[in-house]
Amino acid sequence: MPKAEWNGAVIAQDDEPVSVEGNPYFSRASLVEAHFEASDHTSVCPWKGTAKYLHVTVNGERNENAAWYYPTPKDAAAQIKDRVAFWRGVTVR
Repeated sequence: MPKAEWNGAVIAQDDEPVSVEGNPYFSRASLVEAHFEASDHTSVCPWKGTAKYLHVTVNGERNENAAWYYPTPKDAAAQIKDRVAFWRGVTVR
């Protein structure tokens, strides 16, 4: 089962992440919510829409904007609605 890990902790685990542009998107339900906090940061992808970000905190250390998701993706990216992807040192295995 694929896992997302950071700072020695499993922060998400999903049986079937969806891959888009080489990024596995985990279901929102698979996140260990205690490790996530909403961020005000956003970015825009021309074909996916506006992404929102989450900070990841493990063992008192914070990884700013280390996860992103599209709350209302455009039709071409509908398969990643309610899914979260990672970067900034988060390892997906």
